[in-house]
Amino acid sequence: MGAFNSLSEKLQKVFSKLTGKGRLSEEDVVSALKEVQIALLEADVNYKVVKDFIKRIKEKAVGDDVLESLTPGQQVIKIVNDELIDLLGGKIDKLSFSGKQPFIIFMVGLQGSGKTTTSGKLAYMLKSQNKKPFLIGADIYRPAAMEQLDVLAKKIDVNIYYDEKSKNVANIVNDGIIKAKQNNSDIIIVDTAGRQHLDDSMMNELINLKDIVNPDEIILVVDGMTGQDAVNVGKEFNEKVGIDSIAVTKMDGDARGGAVISLRHITGKQIKLIGMGEKIDQLELFHPDRIASRILGMGDILSLIEKAQDKIDEKSALELQKKIMESTFTLDDFLNQIKQMRSLGSIEDLLSMIPGGNKLKNVQLNEKDLSKTEAIILSMTKEERVKPNILNASRKKRVSAGSGTQVQDINRLLKQFEQTKTMMKQFGNMSKKKKGFNPKFF
Repeated sequence: MGAFNSLSEKLQKVFSKLTGKGRLSEEDVVSALKEVQIALLEADVNYKVVKDFIKRIKEKAVGDDVLESLTPGQQVIKIVNDELIDLLGGKIDKLSFSGKQPFIIFMVGLQGSGKTTTSGKLAYMLKSQNKKPFLIGADIYRPAAMEQLDVLAKKIDVNIYYDEKSKNVANIVNDGIIKAKQNNSDIIIVDTAGRQHLDDSMMNELINLKDIVNPDEIILVVDGMTGQDAVNVGKEFNEKVGIDSIAVTKMDGDARGGAVISLRHITGKQIKLIGMGEKIDQLELFHPDRIASRILGMGDILSLIEKAQDKIDEKSALELQKKIMESTFTLDDFLNQIKQMRSLGSIEDLLSMIPGGNKLKNVQLNEKDLSKTEAIILSMTKEERVKPNILNASRKKRVSAGSGTQVQDINRLLKQFEQTKTMMKQFGNMSKKKKGFNPKFF
């Protein structure tokens, strides 16, 4: 996860020192916690949040039962992990918008936070869960806000209501609710107006709209790239309007990520959603235990499996299994696997989900390499993709020219392909002895 890369690296360095020692003294733990404290502050976590967090860990980590245990370093890391999960909000099992129908959600936040985009993404997420969402465009201030929401609604085939001529937000929302009920929609998502900055008129308008419509959930959308400003926005919205939950956008960026760690503690409200990219399907549930695991470098295999289940269809997985069993895996199949892997997200993001994956930075596995691999395979003839052993010097020279690569790049790819085939053959042999083999998760 881009927003936590720097913090994750620093914390893992601290923990590797702890686990590298057979026994730990109280001074060792205190020294390590000082480094943890500095890393959190540098990641833009609120000072009071850090102070309380370190205090709680210290109280639990310097006792005899930890220091005199057989694995004191691991015990300290477990305490940090547990406290971080608690700080991020405990455990969330699923997104729940239940109760009366239609369930009305207000999306609130500043302009530029990603509120309109998140409204569309949430509608897409709910539709994929067999809900019938309905969008209402109620941002009468930002030019083209309603048109943007309309484009998103058409893209995901969700009904929408807005009125560009009206300047009465309450009328727009009430008319939209009537339309949604006529459409038998079970969840209404209202994209309310934002401003460039917090002001009284914005807050008063939201308070009045809240009193008139009585929404079931108010979700504050904040930009994860804005650091402590996001925390300040969260605090003020909660104090003046009252929010129920939070969605943090742009978590795939290079910001320091501390806002996410601070938000729950400062506002007392649960983070429910995180935006992990610009695509319509890149809105995810916020799982505190999984995020903590990724921050501490322990990976997030559950999220990786869920991504694979969503993106990779069962039919192609079964076809691949057959090819592996029969040893007929070709470079075309290799290319398809690369494309499927890319559909799961960036390589950096995927590595962060694998325990210790962020240590594989020097492995030749990045977006540029994958693009190069695609270009090489697509420059081959059909026969060459099925029988790569016929690629002699002149053929390689032709493929090299066609793909804009070097001959050594082609040799490297062929070596990787052979290694992959060998590995898959081993899996195939194992599957004959063991049922339940599924190549979906390669």
